[in-house]
Amino acid sequence: MNKPIRKAVLPVAGLGTRFLPATKAVPKEMLTIVDRPIIQYVVDEARAAGIEHIVFVTGRNKQVIEDHFDMAYELEDTLKARNKAAALELLEKHRPQPGSTSFTRQQAPLGLGHAIWCARDIIGDEPFAILLPDVIIKSKVSCLKQMVDLYDQTGGNIIAVEEVPEDQTHNYGIVELAEGINANASRISNMVEKPAPGTAPSNLMITGRYILQAEIFDLLSNQKQGAGGEIQLTDSMLTLMKEQPFSSIKFEGRSYDCGSKSGFLSANIAFGMDDPKLAQDLVPFMQEMIQKPVAAE
Repeated sequence: MNKPIRKAVLPVAGLGTRFLPATKAVPKEMLTIVDRPIIQYVVDEARAAGIEHIVFVTGRNKQVIEDHFDMAYELEDTLKARNKAAALELLEKHRPQPGSTSFTRQQAPLGLGHAIWCARDIIGDEPFAILLPDVIIKSKVSCLKQMVDLYDQTGGNIIAVEEVPEDQTHNYGIVELAEGINANASRISNMVEKPAPGTAPSNLMITGRYILQAEIFDLLSNQKQGAGGEIQLTDSMLTLMKEQPFSSIKFEGRSYDCGSKSGFLSANIAFGMDDPKLAQDLVPFMQEMIQKPVAAE
């Protein structure tokens, strides 16, 4: 029997420098896609996959994330007094149960591997999920739920992957596949971080969703600094791959890299189009903008 995936780690300590000055006082994870902050979409995905406890690895000036997932007494009292039942129900729907979240600090910007390592005592010896909060995934079935379903069959470690154009593989972490498991899943034989153009072993990029076994923490404890002087999660995963199986899943859905301005704007349009009322306004506006000549620089 595989141990169940009960816990997830969300590394939210990044500075969000690509969105300055907006992120000078507001964490990038709290920028909104339509009417919800980015982080809410990621938490909703985790909860839809059956995650019982979410560990946020934060940094300085990120307290607003903790406040977002707490009660807001003044606001809720005002809504009650004004009989705003729908708004109250919405707040309650997105508020985690008491005791189902933890917050720990990454006190220095030492990379993703170090951020995950900071959650080691809260995760313990259980397999766990990692969801990168820069990436939100639009899908009918939670991406992480698709991964958990595969994990229940195969055990081991699972990585979500997505196809990218061949000429863009050098921008991403890319997996090399071995034998297939089913139509959408395969064993992984190698991972290459940003391969040189023309050398990628596939066109499948690592999408920012992982299920890993707890042994990764011991490897991260002894991991030497890699690219950029940071503790790289990929380096420890490659070491763990020598002892445990890694599988990929081509999830059904589409990811949006909200760490980039174009991905952030694309996500707003994609999720906005899900609302028929918003779509009525968005479609003619976008048609107008497409027909408008591009201003010369």
